[in-house]
Amino acid sequence: MGTVHARSMDPLPMHGRDMGVHPDDMIEVQEAEHETKQEVLENKDVVVQHVNIEGLGRTKEDLLGYEISEVFDAKNLIDVSMKEPSVSLAVVTVCFGLPLPGADALPNGLDVTFEVTEMKRLTGSYNTMVGNNEGSMVLGVKLPNVFGRAEKLTFQFSYGTKETSYGLSFFKPQPGNFERNLTLNLYKVTGQFPWSSLKETDRGVSTELNFPLWRTNHTLKWEGVWRELGCLARSASFAVREESGHTLKSALSHTMSIDNRNSAIFPKKGALLRINQELAGYTGGDASFLKEDFELQVNRRLVWDSVLSASLWGGCLLPIGGRPSSIADRFYLGGPTSVRGFGMYSIGPQSEGDYLGGEAYWAGGLHLYTPLPFRPGRGGFGDLFRTHFFLNAGNLCNLNYGEGPRAHLQRLAECVRWSYGAGIVLRLGNIARLELNYCIPMGVQSGDRICDGVQFGAGIRFL
Repeated sequence: MGTVHARSMDPLPMHGRDMGVHPDDMIEVQEAEHETKQEVLENKDVVVQHVNIEGLGRTKEDLLGYEISEVFDAKNLIDVSMKEPSVSLAVVTVCFGLPLPGADALPNGLDVTFEVTEMKRLTGSYNTMVGNNEGSMVLGVKLPNVFGRAEKLTFQFSYGTKETSYGLSFFKPQPGNFERNLTLNLYKVTGQFPWSSLKETDRGVSTELNFPLWRTNHTLKWEGVWRELGCLARSASFAVREESGHTLKSALSHTMSIDNRNSAIFPKKGALLRINQELAGYTGGDASFLKEDFELQVNRRLVWDSVLSASLWGGCLLPIGGRPSSIADRFYLGGPTSVRGFGMYSIGPQSEGDYLGGEAYWAGGLHLYTPLPFRPGRGGFGDLFRTHFFLNAGNLCNLNYGEGPRAHLQRLAECVRWSYGAGIVLRLGNIARLELNYCIPMGVQSGDRICDGVQFGAGIRFL
């Protein structure tokens, strides 16, 4: 029988045996028995009559049926491999042309066998994660394919420099369309926010539905969270102390994104548009607001492998029902991942040195990425680095929603902070990057904290 291996799928990784099939063995079989049949069938129309799946234990056959359904549309041996968008052939052998027994057998009929190896019932992982200027150690335990249809149950513990969390999640995809899936989460997160002299503990539950629609991806989410706010230091301002205590937030949110970039970390072309809406208070809780924010990024390849990138962020928060907004829900701006040259989240309203966030903001960036001078390590390690020239600007403030849109725009246009500089960027795989920049902050306002000179940043999302 011809032997192929199912593509590795998350959350149902099915690796070809460790692999049990070796190229040398397959070449021997091919040359000894089936060379003639392969030459004939490669130039002849064929019909896939039977498909066999070997190696299944707890996995349901109907799940893989979706994954291999297009094999039946193949017209020849080459087409067999081309008609498998969700299956990759580790080794192509030529037992496909053997005559099939039975009355329904055709002279050019194929009998295709998929050999799969299921993942272990319980797996563990240990890794480090880079967030926005924070590193974490992450321990995880996974139960893949719990009920046989690619479900996944995960427990994860994360310990970081400013945040500690643990959570339990259940992932359920739609067979045949893994981009359409449902996730349930139960979690506890404890974080420290020194720029606000604030510590926060969240205990919550959430459910997410992810699905593609035409060229867009959507996420519908409900989250219920019990938040405990407290002071991080005795020197915390009265405004922060006033926010301390327990709150309950129940919120519905929707995120729509279009992303055709060739890379999320070092994109050379393409664009990203992400729009998010969050409505809290109508499903319970004592936090009531409407929150809107967006992210736009456009990348254009230039000469000499250089890339020009432009980005724009913005958002506003509208309190509902006469209740003031919470320090935990407002926007924050400034730092090595947004408006460089300023301290972490140190732009906008503040009280006695504690930054309280704002209800409206905007930020924009213009970047030029180029290869390292003289291209050291080209084609290898050197391609992980880029030279970076940037111009950033932005503003964050509170709005009086009794005023009109023109007054809002005028307030956002006042006291604009901006900065420029240059540095080196390092890509960490396909998940994060590091920046070391020399920054020159401009438009500094009273109370802003600046970083005039060298600034280091690590994270996933950068302006």
